Amino acid sequence: MHETGFDVALGRLAALRNDGRGPRVLALHGWLDNAASFLPMAPHLRGFDLVALDLPGHGHSAHLAPGAEYSFSVAIGAVLDAADALGWDRFHLLGHSMGAGIASMIAAACPERIERLAVIEMLGALAETPEHTAARMREAVAAQRLVADKRLRVFPDIDTATRARLHAGRVPGSGLDEALVRLLVERGVRPAAGGYTWSSDQRLTLPSLSRLTEAQIDDMLAAITCPTLAVFADPAQPYFPDAQRRRRVGLLPHGRLLAMPGGHHLHMQQADAVAGAIHDFLMAR
Repeated sequence: MHETGFDVALGRLAALRNDGRGPRVLALHGWLDNAASFLPMAPHLRGFDLVALDLPGHGHSAHLAPGAEYSFSVAIGAVLDAADALGWDRFHLLGHSMGAGIASMIAAACPERIERLAVIEMLGALAETPEHTAARMREAVAAQRLVADKRLRVFPDIDTATRARLHAGRVPGSGLDEALVRLLVERGVRPAAGGYTWSSDQRLTLPSLSRLTEAQIDDMLAAITCPTLAVFADPAQPYFPDAQRRRRVGLLPHGRLLAMPGGHHLHMQQADAVAGAIHDFLMAR
């Protein structure tokens, strides 16, 4: 895949793209990952025009302006701006984790643009109960006041940054080995005095001010009219238990669930198997 990008309203959106032939697929990575998340799958998806986007604040893409808040609405707008810059009126969406949540929302909000939806390790979004609304708001506002004073750690080399990411425990159960983590790190750092720092915006680590309720997510999923494949790791991760993910897939008008052995990043761990299932799904008629 080669480097590309798009100048949109919020700034430059970076991306990786293959040879640009075949059905159009826009791929969205997970939280604090980047477009390199899809590099292991890319050789198995050569029959598609695959564009893996760095979402705002991630990888090589622009950060939001000071005072702006990272939200699903911002991410949705950025993805649609990228599709417009590509000249894509209709396309397939592929998403992992947070990217799968964003893809789910776009499929519900813009059904006329999405042909098929393939999600990995998330469908819909993480939900919040109404009685936790005020507590979440207080936590988010308090965190916003602290992040501006936080200093970025400087790593002397890529190897040290890779080991730090490997042991950070950002995603329980990810199960990634050092070589796969290095793919994410190489695209997720920038040069700094004395070495490298993370290129991702520190504000991405802030808790969100609000979340959708489970009832709102149910309504959203029922509105996704395109064929949808949901690929999940087996065993299920604690934050998204098997009963919940099966219930959500059951709300889709044209949904199918596929469980495969692996961790949260199973699309990197078992790229050939996951890509094969997604390839067959996206090519189906």
